[in-house]
Amino acid sequence: MRNADYFKDKRITVVGCARSGGACANLLQRLGARVSVTDNATDPVVQRQARSVLSSGIAVEFGVHTPGFVSGADMVVISPGVPDTAAPIRWARERSIPIVSEIEVAWMLCPAPVIAVTGSNGKTTTTTLIGRVLAAAGKKTFVCGNIGTPFTGEVGSIQPQDWVVLEISSFQLEHIRTFKPKIALILNINPNHLDRYPGMREYAAAKERIALNQDATDFLVLNAGDSALKEIASRARAPKAVYFTGSPRRNQNQAAVEAVASILGIAPAVCAQVFDDFKGIEHRMEMVRQINRISFINDSKATTVESAVWALQNLACPVVLIAGGRDKGLDYRPILELARQKVKRVILIGEARAKIRAALSDALSVQEAGSLEEAVAQAYRAAAPGDCVLLSPMCASYDMFKDYEERGRKFKQAVLALNGE
Repeated sequence: MRNADYFKDKRITVVGCARSGGACANLLQRLGARVSVTDNATDPVVQRQARSVLSSGIAVEFGVHTPGFVSGADMVVISPGVPDTAAPIRWARERSIPIVSEIEVAWMLCPAPVIAVTGSNGKTTTTTLIGRVLAAAGKKTFVCGNIGTPFTGEVGSIQPQDWVVLEISSFQLEHIRTFKPKIALILNINPNHLDRYPGMREYAAAKERIALNQDATDFLVLNAGDSALKEIASRARAPKAVYFTGSPRRNQNQAAVEAVASILGIAPAVCAQVFDDFKGIEHRMEMVRQINRISFINDSKATTVESAVWALQNLACPVVLIAGGRDKGLDYRPILELARQKVKRVILIGEARAKIRAALSDALSVQEAGSLEEAVAQAYRAAAPGDCVLLSPMCASYDMFKDYEERGRKFKQAVLALNGE
């Protein structure tokens, strides 16, 4: 690792002890830092899980943030789900303590070039495909970040000759300082996370930070069909802009992968073979089961309206749609035009039920369910042979589940529990 001695003997506070926060805290302790973790989670189960992954010797507080965990720190590391309004972040600013993201910590240590992928939709699929294309071309590759394994959980194994393919969210980009990917890819910018950002301008600005430190040796890959990216291109420091666009032959995700491959000199035939072999990713248009000719599809990864629209565009059968969760400040009406053609019933769950009902009920048949299991049962009763039951929530999962992955697993469990009678 580069700069491994930088963190030695520093007092570092990690705010948030989810997957990336825990991995970062453990890494920093191994590097000789004096690490503390503060997390406001009050759920005893969440607390036990967090404690079980943290190394011994790390000071932890749960259920409350106290100034003592921040005062005197040399650095504060913020987990992606922690907003800037959180008390530890305010205290750090008042004391002029540097605040960085987990991504920044890993970047400071990483000896290998990074390909970073961001955007409102398609990040996970595109990141996965880039990783597989690089591997097929004979390059040792680490695929991590927002896709599953935290960057700080992998950086200790990465060598200079390797490649890192990193899925990165706007939240993770908010507190980078020196992060500098060799290739930065922005897939699209659509309304998302407007519960966190005042508006689209601020959300787009967070995404744009992926290219903040790029220079003439780097590449910025952009969607030629996304008007929001044209301004970003005009401000970018990296002069080597590469554009991609979808076509009948390749969807936008595949076109983005081919653009990255072209920069690295990887033959189109390698990409084509990877695309042919790719069976999709879990929780994104994942076929779970057929019962009495009714298909059940897990699209729990669809946390935006645009993702749900994309799912409907790729289904030819009538749909019973299960949607809802924690609202992200989105307008749900853009789904109406397509849903009128394809959706025979909408079943809503979670905190956003009332808002989504208000947006859709004048044009669609809408009902509510108290749990995901109840929604699956209702959807099965409403579907007919040849129909599809689609979980495509358009919302975050945090009102009912730990993350979208848990929501997807619970959906699959509920589907598999149906007896088919």
